[in-house]
Amino acid sequence: MIFSFRSQFRHQCPRFKSWPWVFNKPHSRNIGWFARPGKANVPSIYKPRREPWLSPTIILVGIIPVLTFGLGTWQLGRLKWKINLIDELQEKLELHPLVLPPKVNLSVLPEFIWRKVSLKGRWDHEHTMIFSPRVREGVHGVHVVTPLIRENGTTVLVNRGFVSNEIAQDLSFTKEEGEVELTGMLRTSPPRNAFTPDNLPEEGKWYWTDVNAMAEHAGGEKANVQPVFVEQIFGE
Repeated sequence: MIFSFRSQFRHQCPRFKSWPWVFNKPHSRNIGWFARPGKANVPSIYKPRREPWLSPTIILVGIIPVLTFGLGTWQLGRLKWKINLIDELQEKLELHPLVLPPKVNLSVLPEFIWRKVSLKGRWDHEHTMIFSPRVREGVHGVHVVTPLIRENGTTVLVNRGFVSNEIAQDLSFTKEEGEVELTGMLRTSPPRNAFTPDNLPEEGKWYWTDVNAMAEHAGGEKANVQPVFVEQIFGE
């Protein structure tokens, strides 16, 4: 039937006789003659989207192991630093208390931080400084810092410890008279928190330990006040 149709079609349409490939070529090639797939105008929305091989997800996946390794290394280093600091503190606290010289060499003072020292003198209550707010075991209070005038006439700053707000209101704890003898630990000014307000010495408001400013408030170099800060140790 198919062959008879071809013969009839060629007989009725002689101009197709010179195009034998219309009938002799495979059907798939005939379609290619009418519509060339490679050059078809396909809208861009139907074309497959090519994803770049370097995407944010790949970058993130590659960075995570690096960050994890760096964080782990930093934590190990910080742990080692803390252990060494604790060992150093324990070693220094076990040493016999030092006797501070009349004139303390401030340049070497950082080497003796955490060392115990023994002091003897009388309190300068007039220049007592109250540091607030402080909290200890859930109790709100203050730290009391009073200059200690030593036997040789020089003065150092002593943190006498924590008292609650109720006791701090009447300031009765500052009236101790006569010569006192105590053991303390050398300290320096701790780093100031970004949210800590400025000290207001003229108003008697202290928020953070600024040893140099505290020494100036107590009289400064003219009154032989040295910027040496000692934290009193009780029970020694």
